[in-house]
Amino acid sequence: MIRVVLPTHLRNLARVEGEVRLELAGPATVGGVLDALEERYPVLRGTIRDHVTHRRRAFVRFFACEEDLSHEPPDTPLPRAVTDGVEPLLVVGAMAGG
Repeated sequence: MIRVVLPTHLRNLARVEGEVRLELAGPATVGGVLDALEERYPVLRGTIRDHVTHRRRAFVRFFACEEDLSHEPPDTPLPRAVTDGVEPLLVVGAMAGG
């Protein structure tokens, strides 16, 4: 069971409260989690990553176990603490400017 924490605006869009729990049919990677998330909540398609290229949107970041996974390839395995359900995968809306 993978735990995913979404930013408030995406939780509101998907009409979920708290964290999302997903069972993955495929590999435990960021890409696999996003595939499962978009399958379960179709309204999120295109909000976290591009519809066509599947590249991460510019102001979205992924964190797990205090590590920034945003620039890792989508097929990079998630840390064991995330795959074991101990730690969540955080989807964070990044801020720009200063």
